[in-house]
Amino acid sequence: MAQLPEMVQALLKPEAYPEPTKKVELEQTQMSFIFLTDEYVYKVKKPINLGYLDYTTLEKRNFYCHKEVELNRRLCPDIYLGVVPIIQHQGRFSIATEGKAIEYAVKMRRLPRELMMDVLLEKNSVSAEMITRLAEKLVAFHRQAETNEKISSFGKVDTISQNTEENFKQTEKYFGKTISSRQYQQIKDYTQSFIKENTTFFQKRIKEGRIRDCHGDLHTAHVCFENGICIYDCIEFNDRFRYGDVASEVAFLAMDLDHHGRADLGRKFVDNYVALSQDSELQKLISFYKCYRSYVRGKVASFKLDDPYITKEEKSGVSAIAKSYFKLAESYIMYI
Repeated sequence: MAQLPEMVQALLKPEAYPEPTKKVELEQTQMSFIFLTDEYVYKVKKPINLGYLDYTTLEKRNFYCHKEVELNRRLCPDIYLGVVPIIQHQGRFSIATEGKAIEYAVKMRRLPRELMMDVLLEKNSVSAEMITRLAEKLVAFHRQAETNEKISSFGKVDTISQNTEENFKQTEKYFGKTISSRQYQQIKDYTQSFIKENTTFFQKRIKEGRIRDCHGDLHTAHVCFENGICIYDCIEFNDRFRYGDVASEVAFLAMDLDHHGRADLGRKFVDNYVALSQDSELQKLISFYKCYRSYVRGKVASFKLDDPYITKEEKSGVSAIAKSYFKLAESYIMYI
């Protein structure tokens, strides 16, 4: 593992923060360093370019920090507190309210880990009533989510194909590591065939206004049952991954419930959403989008194998997770 950047090491010290904290924990995604203090979370974007994401300049990171706050306040208004500068003064890095920023962080109120949906699933503590409330929240969100001609264009077959083909291209390097060439080819053939055979249906979804500015990354780790329901950490870095058919968003969460071994809750979630939204035709796309979303999760987990700041032990764990998602993606083919 490469040594953590100097600024990251400095932000692991409690004295770097404006409020008292006994300890600071570090979590990482492929895109961010996430610092957890006793009461708050500070999320710092890594200066990287992944093709579909570009955080390479301070100006861009500042822009996407503000966009992240704005978009996430739609579903989690009380959690996202704003964007704060990180300064360096006399050789010391710190979170500040003024001064010349050498970096920026999204500041959030810390959510209770024990109330996260993925944690509750492990304890068998997610009830049918909670699933119903979650479906109600998502239906209400999708009804008021923005849609227009530009957003609707992301429901076209060309864009859907762009998204899926990008997935396949970006996972070729992981053959024999997290996905087999056989799995890859089977999923690719199925995906291309489904899109080709359902071109007219995808166009119908556009005409019906089903393409919306959604969350884009709706899996169980991004749902917290605190003071109602908080759905956080939506995609801010690429509109193409957030603009899409509401069916894709519904399928994402249902797929992740499958991954947690709770297909029963996944079916209940979809059924509740369909009943509340009166979007019965959504069912025709669920397996397709489950396959797509599971493949995306496998791809994103595989990307972590290339992160120089993640340990070998962590990479072993993410490799197993990636394999499980690719296996799940393959399983959805049989339903069509």
